Amino acid sequence: MLPRVRTIFFIGLWLLTAGMIGAIDSAAAEDMPRFIHSGDGRLRLTSPKSGASFSGVYRTGAGQYDPAALVSIRKIFNAPNDDPLAELSLRLIEFIDFLEDHLRLGARVEIHSGFRSPAYNASLREKGALAATASLHQYGMAADIKIQGVDSARVWRYVRKLGFGGAGYYHSDMVHVDVGPARSWDETNSGVGTDISIDNKLIGLVTDFDAYSAGEEMTLRFIRMTAFPIGVSPEFSLESAGADGRFETMTAFNPTFGVTAEGNCPTFGGIGEMMNIRYKLPAALPPGRYVIRAAFCDKAWEAMPEQILTPVFQLVGPSRSKLEG
Repeated sequence: MLPRVRTIFFIGLWLLTAGMIGAIDSAAAEDMPRFIHSGDGRLRLTSPKSGASFSGVYRTGAGQYDPAALVSIRKIFNAPNDDPLAELSLRLIEFIDFLEDHLRLGARVEIHSGFRSPAYNASLREKGALAATASLHQYGMAADIKIQGVDSARVWRYVRKLGFGGAGYYHSDMVHVDVGPARSWDETNSGVGTDISIDNKLIGLVTDFDAYSAGEEMTLRFIRMTAFPIGVSPEFSLESAGADGRFETMTAFNPTFGVTAEGNCPTFGGIGEMMNIRYKLPAALPPGRYVIRAAFCDKAWEAMPEQILTPVFQLVGPSRSKLEG
């Protein structure tokens, strides 16, 4: 918990500057770049399995997305709109666009595997496929792709060099890309079939965007769970992220969970219960780099971490400064 003096100081600071920053509202958020790795907002996508395709503009402004285009893109990723579990990460769409822009601008991108339901992912594992228990396909954060005219080994090497997201290459004409932690693998060291993710070892927490404005609502979700139920402390913390890698607590808060979460240690029984967690950022929060910290309670597995942090996100001021890589 924060020392009382520090809490009073920050509350006072927010109240003092609220009038100056209040103009940065949801309209301003629509004008800012949302992701560090973004493309030009135009894609040519196709699904060899279903035949579904999309060609055109999906982003109409720096942070504005065409709803009809996203519906078409979701079909290509096998993420139907009527399935509440079948989310598709905008960060993934933007990252694929980023790769296409940098490796072969205008190339058609084939989506061979997009969203996978937990049941389908488990069935692949039973058949001996290289499908991880904690696969990010289950969260709409991964895809197996082929960029026409670009060797998949080149895509793999490029993502590895970026130091962002995951890249898996099995020496075929496809490559796995995701927007999870930076890592890479091939068929010899994928970790599938090992205990790499057992007992929620790799559980994580992610935000919906990389950049926000003060006073904006963010959506969080837990990812890479492999065992349930999971007890989550109802109190999270917002922390500033220093250049030296240190974090300083700004405030503690209770987010709004997507399902009923009561008591001092609410428990969750599935992926769907640990998504759509909402928190409105303080209206007078100064521009900078931040993280959200979450802690677990009544842990049933020793290997599971005590607490986790989101990746760093940025609060962007009126100047719309360029996002940091």
